[in-house]
Parts: sequence; structure tokens; C-alpha cells
Amino acid sequence: MTNRGASGFSMVEVVVAIAILGVALFGLTQGLATALGSSKESELQTTAALFAAGQIEGIRATGGLVDGETEGDCGGNLPLYRWRQTLAGAGIDGLHEVTVVVENAQNGQEIYELKTLLFERPEDSTATATGNQQNTGRKGGARQ
Repeated sequence: MTNRGASGFSMVEVVVAIAILGVALFGLTQGLATALGSSKESELQTTAALFAAGQIEGIRATGGLVDGETEGDCGGNLPLYRWRQTLAGAGIDGLHEVTVVVENAQNGQEIYELKTLLFERPEDSTATATGNQQNTGRKGGARQ
């Protein structure tokens, strides 16, 4: 005795609906996990880029460019990072290629690399002395 006029869902319909809902929730959680991972990666890249730019600005501000390689950690505030910088001549007197690499402190994986050229006027005592002699002959900027 089956009641064909009864309303409601069959067991098969309920199982299919739950399966569809499960697949949708799984896709949603995977999407959220990927978004969070990308956000963390973006944070690492941004922090590394800002630190590398700060290293180059520090070199520019102190002057006295000397070719060679130095390395260190990024301090207590950034324990996940370490840096390595290389200064090398660029083929023109006074021009140096500067490379700063920021790495993951745990596994050594490179996170960010920044390269630039810095120019520091070479010391030339004869040019300075000659320039001073030329300036002493002028009075008030008028030409003789």
C-alpha cells in the first residue's frame, strides 16, 4: 500500500542534495584556503621588497661604496628573513651595481631580489685643485 498522493522528498533526492552541498562547501573551503595562502605570500613579498629598498637607501645615504658582499639577519622584528647584498663595479669609474637578496631564514629560499646602479663620484684631487684655481680669477661672476 503506497500512497502516491503523499508529498515530500524521497531518500535518493535527499542524498543527492547533500552530496551537491558537500561538493560546494568543499570548493568554498579550498577557495578560502588558497586566498589566505596568497595573502600570506603577498605579505612576504611586500615586506621583503620594502626591506631590500631600505638596504639600498642605507647604502646610498652612507656613501663610501666598496665592492664586496655582506649579509645579515633582518633584526628581531623580522625573524623570518635574512639578507645578502653585493656591490660590484659596473665598468665605469664610480658606478656600482648593487644587488640585495632577501631570503627565508629557515630554508634559505629566495623571496625577493632587487638590483640597481649607484654612482659615487670618484675622488680626483687634481680636478678639484684645478677647479679652485679657475674660480679664484673671477670677480663677482663677470667674465674677463
